[in-house]
Amino acid sequence: MASDRAALPLAYGRGESEPMLTARLQHLGLSAGDRVLDLGCGEGRHVHGLYMIGGLEIDGIDLDAEALEKAEVGLSSLPPPRGSDDGVARFAQGDATALMFEDNTFDAVICSEVLEHLPDYHAAIAEIRRVLKPGGGLCISVPRAWPERICWHLAPPPDGYPFQPGGHIRIFDKVDLKISIERKGFRMVRRHYAHGLHAPLWWLKCAFWARRDDHPWVKTYHRFLVWDIMKRPPLTRVLDALLTPVMGKSLVMYFEKEGKL
Repeated sequence: MASDRAALPLAYGRGESEPMLTARLQHLGLSAGDRVLDLGCGEGRHVHGLYMIGGLEIDGIDLDAEALEKAEVGLSSLPPPRGSDDGVARFAQGDATALMFEDNTFDAVICSEVLEHLPDYHAAIAEIRRVLKPGGGLCISVPRAWPERICWHLAPPPDGYPFQPGGHIRIFDKVDLKISIERKGFRMVRRHYAHGLHAPLWWLKCAFWARRDDHPWVKTYHRFLVWDIMKRPPLTRVLDALLTPVMGKSLVMYFEKEGKL
């Protein structure tokens, strides 16, 4: 994203994405004073990451009021951003297909693990384009197709993984998704995969769907992931780097809105 303002140092995560983040924030090209939207923010992990950079104005939007409450609690527990002016972060309940913001409001938008839940994801992409400034950056992530198909197979209908309230209602083909977004007036600039260690957790959950989080294998693997996120040992960081291109749970794409201010 072109800007005459100073580029921000990524104090959060030493310039790299934290294990719990799907987007690599350094690819958004953020500058001091930029306004960023996290659409479908859930419990606020990307908002928290953006806040820790400092110098940004961040809006987190989600339909789930309970998740937004947890996001607020998480934000209040964060230390002040390091090496930069304090930013502003706020949360609000809202619909991805009918955003409350004016046209050309945001310098960047993150929409992570959201589109697979929406009956009309094309409307959400159109709304993102409307509120994003020309030349602004967009990061969209969705579940990668082949790990997702395993989940659907292991926990089939009528009560399985993709049939829960608010659950996943489609599996995206990466080429089709790229074309759908580009047809709305975006240009893709890069892509990668994320969370190589996370796919087995969801396979275990789906394999033992009747017990899900209560199954001892699921609980053990979940504890392993929490330990990895908290401790970041070199061995698991290398393992994640090796596995992510092969079996990363998320497909992450970065776009730029065409046009100039």
